[in-house]
Amino acid sequence: MKIADQILQKIYTPDQLVQQAAQWRLGGKKIAFTNGVFDILHPGHIFSLSQAAKEADYLIVGLNADASVKRLKGDTRPVNNQESRALVLASLLMVDAVVLFEKDTPLELIKALMPDVLIKGGDYSVEQIAGAREVIAHGGRVVINPLLNGFSTTAIIEKSKSS
Repeated sequence: MKIADQILQKIYTPDQLVQQAAQWRLGGKKIAFTNGVFDILHPGHIFSLSQAAKEADYLIVGLNADASVKRLKGDTRPVNNQESRALVLASLLMVDAVVLFEKDTPLELIKALMPDVLIKGGDYSVEQIAGAREVIAHGGRVVINPLLNGFSTTAIIEKSKSS
């Protein structure tokens, strides 16, 4: 099988991913979960995902669906549609699974997957992270990754408008 074929196999529906996570756990593996929009991938995203991948054997990335992004970021977003964003994320070596979620937060998905580690970027506190209370109550942990200064999708979009 070619690597290009393997990329598409890393994109799951929520139900498929719950089954896959159960299989990983049967093998004694730990699962990490992070989420976001990942609209225009930049070095800050790569840094954050690389740090997240160090926290467990498998890294799952929850990806806001287009409708969710519009509600959270406005009508001009996302720049790239959900299929494109999922494909780019799935092509990254450190990402083991990508799953779209339609709601504004991945709380229901987190409760279904119950990752061992829940990870968000440094612009959040534990109290602000959807699913943190549930993961901690289940014996898991929450990690807040530092941000890589100087990188943001919003800043990239603003810069491109002024060029």
